[in-house]
Amino acid sequence: MEIDLIVKHAQVYNTFLKTFEQKTVAILEGKFFYIGQKDLEGLTAKQVIDAKGKYMIPGLIDIHMHIESSMMPPSIFSKAGLAHGVTTIVADAHEIANVFGMEGIQSFMDEKTEMDIFYAVPSSVPSTTNVMETTGGTIGLNEVRELLASPQIIALGEAMNFKGIVSEPDSLIRQILKETQQVDPFIPIEGHVPRVTGIDLAKFQFAGITADHTQQTPESIYEKISSGMFIELQKKSINKENIDMIKQYEFYEYIALVTDDIIVDDLLKGHLNANVQLAIDCGMSVEQAIYISTYTPARRMRFQDRGAIAAGLKADFILLDDLNKLIISEVYKDGQLKYQKEDTFDYPETKPVFPAHFYQSIDCKKLGAKDLIIKVEGEKALCNVIRIQEKGTFTEHVQRMVPIRDGVLDWESSGLALILVMERYGKNGAIAFGLVENALTEKGAIATTWAHDHHNLMVMGTSAMDILKAQHKVLEMQGGYVVTREGKLTGCCPLPIGGIITDAPIEKTGKQLKEVRQAMKDLGYINTNEIMSFSTLSLPVSPVLKITDQGMFDVRTQVQIPLIEEIK
Repeated sequence: MEIDLIVKHAQVYNTFLKTFEQKTVAILEGKFFYIGQKDLEGLTAKQVIDAKGKYMIPGLIDIHMHIESSMMPPSIFSKAGLAHGVTTIVADAHEIANVFGMEGIQSFMDEKTEMDIFYAVPSSVPSTTNVMETTGGTIGLNEVRELLASPQIIALGEAMNFKGIVSEPDSLIRQILKETQQVDPFIPIEGHVPRVTGIDLAKFQFAGITADHTQQTPESIYEKISSGMFIELQKKSINKENIDMIKQYEFYEYIALVTDDIIVDDLLKGHLNANVQLAIDCGMSVEQAIYISTYTPARRMRFQDRGAIAAGLKADFILLDDLNKLIISEVYKDGQLKYQKEDTFDYPETKPVFPAHFYQSIDCKKLGAKDLIIKVEGEKALCNVIRIQEKGTFTEHVQRMVPIRDGVLDWESSGLALILVMERYGKNGAIAFGLVENALTEKGAIATTWAHDHHNLMVMGTSAMDILKAQHKVLEMQGGYVVTREGKLTGCCPLPIGGIITDAPIEKTGKQLKEVRQAMKDLGYINTNEIMSFSTLSLPVSPVLKITDQGMFDVRTQVQIPLIEEIK
C-alpha cells in the first residue's frame, strides 16, 4: 500500500495516555493513517522523513481569539500563526463587525487561508446597546440567523452584556442566546464573565453560556469549573497561583489555553505556543499543557477530526527540537510542510482586497483648541476618574479634586490625563470627556481608532497641544495608533482598513507598534500590556469604569457617570 508520507523515529505524543512514545507515523490523503512500530512491511511511501528523535505533537488549536487583534487580515494572520504551530482557530470577528457589520464579517470569511479558520457568530455588536456606544455595524437576530446557516460558523461568540444577560429578559443578547439555542441546541456558547459570581454566574449559565475566557483567579477558576463552566486561559490568567489550582484539582478536562488578543508585535515572537510555554514555566507538565492546547479545545468546539495524533484524524502536527522550550523545527498542515525553522514569514501571493470604503472609514471632526475647554463655574470640581491598573484591563472608579481657573476645568495641571472618545462613523458626532489616573507622567498624548469594541476615535493626553497633534495624525492616516510627546510624533502605526487592520508586511507593522508601545512607556504608561490596557478603556463590558462616545459608564450597572460629580 502506498502512503503519502512516513515520519519515523519520532517521539510521538499520545493524547490518550498523555505520554510520548517512539513511533512511526503514516499519513495518507492529509490524515493520519497509522501510528505504531509493527505492521509497516506492507507500506511504501512517496516521502519518508527521519525525525531523528524529535518530538511530534498535534497542531495547536486556539478556540477563542480575534484575528483583528493581530492587526492583520485573515490571510496574512494565517501564515504567521502557522509558523508558531497553530493549525486551527475559532475566530470571533466582532471587531470588524463593529465597524462594518455583516459586510465586515463576510469579508473575513471569504478570505482563503492555509490555516483552518472557523468562526463564532459575533453575539455582542455592539457590546452593550446603541444607547451606550455608537458602532458602524450591528448584529441582530436576522444577521445571527444568516450566520448560523454557514458551515464556517461553529459557535456563538462571547456574550458580554452583563445587565442584558442577568436582568433584562427581553434584551437583544437574551434574544440572540435563545435563538441560537433553538437553531442548534448543542452549539458552544462563549461568555465574557469577568468577576461574575454566585447567583449572577448561575444566571449566565441559565442563559446558555458555558465558557469564560476573562481574567481569572484561583477562586474564580474553582467556582466556575465546579459550577460546570469551561475555562479558557489567556496570558493574563496564566500564573503560578492559577496553575496550582488546576493541578490541585486536576481540572485539565475543563480547561483550554487560548490567546484572545495577540497583538502584531507579540505575534512576531509567538502565538498560542507562547501561552503553552508560559503554562509550563508556571509549573504545568509539558504533557498536560499540550493536552489543553490541542485535545480539550477540539472537544469544546465539537471537532471530531483533529486534536490528537490518531488514525483518521487530520495530519496537523509539529516537530519540536526541544520539548521543554517548545522549539519548533517544522509545522505540517494536512500532511503538508508549511513551515521550517529559520523560515521568514510567508505572505499570500496576492494582497487581500477589501471594498474601497474600508480604506476611507474615519468620518470624524478635526479637533481644535476650543474643543478641549471644559467650562465650569466654581473654585474646584470633584471629578469621577478612571484609574488604570498596572496589570490587566480592569480599572477602578475614583474621585479626585480638579482646580477650576477662570471658569475652565484646569485638567492640564491636575496630574490626570484628559480622555476623549469621538464617534467616527459620521452618525451623530458625539464626543465624551473623562479623566484618567495612573496614565501619563510626561507631557504627551496617545490616540487610536483601535478602541475596543466600537472602534471610535479615542485620544488621551496631558497637554492640549499633544492631544490635537495625535488626533489630527490619526485622521490623516484613516486610523491607527499614534503617540506624541511635547508636540513631536514619537510613535505611529497606520491601520487604514477600517481603522483596525492593515495589509502591510507583518514585520513592518510589528516594528511600528513596538515603537508605539515604547513611546507609551516613555510617557509613563505602566501596564503589562500597554496597548490592550489603553484600547480597552473604551470597552463598556470590562470592569469597572469605562468610556465610550456616549460618556463614562459603570460597567456592571450601566449607569452613566458624569465627569463632574460636584462643584465646590
